[in-house]
Amino acid sequence: MVGMRDVAKEAGVSLSTVSLVVNKTGYVSDDMRARVKAAMKELNYVPNELARNLYKNRTNLVGVIVPTIRHPFFATLTAHLQRELAAQGLRTMLCSTADAENGEVEYVDMLRRHMMDGIIVCSHTTHPNDYWTSIHRPIVAFDRVLGGGIASIGSDHEQGGRLMAHMLVNTGAHHVVMIGGPRDQFFDLAARNGDSPDDFNLHKTTFPAVRYYLTLEQELKAAGVRYEYVEAGNVEDFQGYKNAVNAVLNSMPVDGVDAVVSSDIGAALCVREAMRRHISIPRDLQIIAYDGTYLTDLAGMKMTAVAQNFDKIAQVAVGNIVRAIAKEGDAKADTTSATGRKPYEPDVLIPVTLKLGDTTR
Repeated sequence: MVGMRDVAKEAGVSLSTVSLVVNKTGYVSDDMRARVKAAMKELNYVPNELARNLYKNRTNLVGVIVPTIRHPFFATLTAHLQRELAAQGLRTMLCSTADAENGEVEYVDMLRRHMMDGIIVCSHTTHPNDYWTSIHRPIVAFDRVLGGGIASIGSDHEQGGRLMAHMLVNTGAHHVVMIGGPRDQFFDLAARNGDSPDDFNLHKTTFPAVRYYLTLEQELKAAGVRYEYVEAGNVEDFQGYKNAVNAVLNSMPVDGVDAVVSSDIGAALCVREAMRRHISIPRDLQIIAYDGTYLTDLAGMKMTAVAQNFDKIAQVAVGNIVRAIAKEGDAKADTTSATGRKPYEPDVLIPVTLKLGDTTR
C-alpha cells in the first residue's frame, strides 16, 4: 500500500511537506505543492480519510434528523440541506426517526464521541432542553427550540396563518376546516405544566409549526368565520389524512364546509378527492396548502399554497452549523436579539409567501 513516505520519496520532499499538502494545512510553495500532487497521481496515492480526520479532529459529517423522509416537506428540506452542506465541503448523514426507533439517541451518542461534527435537528423531541444543552457540541434546531446556546431557525408560521386567514376572509369563506396532526400538540406545554389549554395561546405549545393553525383560528374567529379542526394523525400517517379528507367532504352538504386548509399532503388529497366527487374547485370548495413543496403542482390543479423558503432555511441552518463547528461552542443564530420572543419561538424567523393557484377564488 502506497503511503505518504512513498509520495515524499517520489516528489523529493520531506514527509511533513506531504502531510501539509494532504491535510491542506500550513504553507507550502506552489512548486512543492505541484510536485507532491504529481507524485500522488503517479503513485495512485489515496489519502487515508480516517487518519486525516483524526489529525484535524473533524469528520466532515453532519447528522440531519427528520421525522420521516417519506413526507414531501422533509424530503424537500433534506435535499436542500444536503446541497448546502455539500457546498461547504460537508457530508450528510440522515436519520429518519420514524424508521429508526433509537436514531436520535444514536446520533447524539455519535456526536458526543466525535464521530460526526454536528447535528441539525428537524424533528420534534421528547427530551427536555437540559438534555440538549448538556451535550456541548455543535447543534442547530429547525422549527423547534432546544435551549439556550443552541441556534434555532424556523419559518414565520404566524405570518403564514395570517396570510391564509386574509385570503379566506377576503374570498368570502363561511366554514373553514383545518386538517392536521394531533390536537394535543397545540397544548403539550400546558399539559406538561399542569395548565388548562385555551382555544388560542401560543405560549402553551413547543411545536412552532402549529402556530399557523392557531393564528388562523384567531384571525377567523375575529372575522366571524366558522372554523373547526380535524385530526389526521401523525406526520407520517398518510392514511389518516385520507380518512380525514373523506370525512370532511362527506360533511359538506350538511355542515356547509367551503374551505379546507392542510399541509401539502392533506391539501393534495383533498383536491383529488373533490375532483373525483365532481365538487367544483374553487367555486364550492377552496383549498389552501401549507409548505409549498412539489406536491402543489401534482394534485391535478395548481394549488394555492403558503410556501416555506427552503433555500433560505437551508442557508441559515447550515451557516449556523458551520460556525458552530468552527467555534466548537455556542452557535449564535443570525439574529441580533431574542428579546421579546415568545416562548418556544425560534431565534430566526424566515418569512413565508402566499403563492396563488387555481384552488382559491
